[in-house]
Amino acid sequence: MTVRHFIVLGLLSSLVAAADQTARAAPPPATSITLGEAYNAIHAADFVDLTHSFGPDTPHVSALKPETVTELYSIDKAGFRVDYYCHVGQWGTHVDAPAHFHAGLKTVDQIDPKELLLKLVVLDVHEKVAKNPDYVVSLDDVKAWEAAHGPIPAGAFVALRTDWSKRWPDQAAMQNKDAKGVAHYPGWSREVLQFLYETRKITASGHETTDTDPGSATTHDDYSLESYVLGLNHFQIELLDNLDKVPESGGLVMVSFPKPLDGSGFPARIVAIVPKNPT
Repeated sequence: MTVRHFIVLGLLSSLVAAADQTARAAPPPATSITLGEAYNAIHAADFVDLTHSFGPDTPHVSALKPETVTELYSIDKAGFRVDYYCHVGQWGTHVDAPAHFHAGLKTVDQIDPKELLLKLVVLDVHEKVAKNPDYVVSLDDVKAWEAAHGPIPAGAFVALRTDWSKRWPDQAAMQNKDAKGVAHYPGWSREVLQFLYETRKITASGHETTDTDPGSATTHDDYSLESYVLGLNHFQIELLDNLDKVPESGGLVMVSFPKPLDGSGFPARIVAIVPKNPT
């Protein structure tokens, strides 16, 4: 990637952060770039898939039925292939719309397309999780990130890296239950989510586990943190992958999913766009 590409990618990140400001209606500033230049800069970067492939054996919350796949037409018999997929909306790497927990708030089809290309922030706590699977991210972790990279930008997508995705696709390892049936996996904390959404004004968040809340809470049907995020009318992404392959800052994230009418959630495809590694 050339120096110009780095400059253009940086300018594109700034444009993404400012997309919802009314100033976008004003004449383009002197530093504006063309969509062609933005395209060239993006395609000179690295694309990292943050999405698990899903299937009938995909790890999931035990209360949900597993996926089934039926081949309706085959190439051998019909000359084409058509498969019938049956699974819940919250399946594999997926988007949770606010309507997942709160009637009357945004459904999947109501999520603004401008919210699908965002600056990427990665909070890395995987070393702490390796020592304590019940670890929840703290404000100290956020302060350490900001000391290294500056304030978390408004409108960002903040992903929590725990390396829990390395346990995929082992259902038992993902849930990590003890002899008493208590799940032990990491999660968010209320203080961090409040800071990110209410102070830093981020757009969305995501994580590698099946839930926003840590396993010690979900074991007792406590999903208060997920309810908090969705109650703010923001979406989240669950069961992310490959966060160990992207930098903590400087990247973009491209979020995509189908548009089910009045949907509460659906499998998603999440891709990070990051400066090319010179090695």
